[in-house]
Amino acid sequence: MERAILFVDGANMNACQMHMGWKIDFRKLKEHFTKDRFLINSFYYTREPDREEDAKFIGFLVWTGFTVRTKRVKRYTDPESGQEIAKCNLDVEMVIDTFNTVPLYDAAFFFSGDGDFARAVELLRSKGKRTVAVSTDGMISFDLANAVDEYIELNTLRRELERR
Repeated sequence: MERAILFVDGANMNACQMHMGWKIDFRKLKEHFTKDRFLINSFYYTREPDREEDAKFIGFLVWTGFTVRTKRVKRYTDPESGQEIAKCNLDVEMVIDTFNTVPLYDAAFFFSGDGDFARAVELLRSKGKRTVAVSTDGMISFDLANAVDEYIELNTLRRELERR
């Protein structure tokens, strides 16, 4: 049986949901992608919660069995526009977890369209790992889609994954 691991880029999946116009049920997502596989772990990367709704969602993810990685939002003022910018990037944490767990799994599922992961995916493939990107058209970078073994379009799974 294939050993699988899931890496969910929370910010990217939020953008995908807005782009698609429907919400993902992450419990269903986890079940769908591991039903014929042995699940090693499922990671979810997101900013620290600043609203009760966000804290409840993180609690739901933990209850569902996700390992949740959070990071504090950094705020700064753009010198050109004067606008406050909020930034929270967990790409490094995701890549570290990807390589720290590499002996444990056969297939890595990246729920992201971020092209920054393309080089990490190429390295995983060189180690004999099967790589899958799960995103949606218009949100997946060419670099990532080109690097993975397989690309799965989320809209084709709406019936199975939509939160009701």
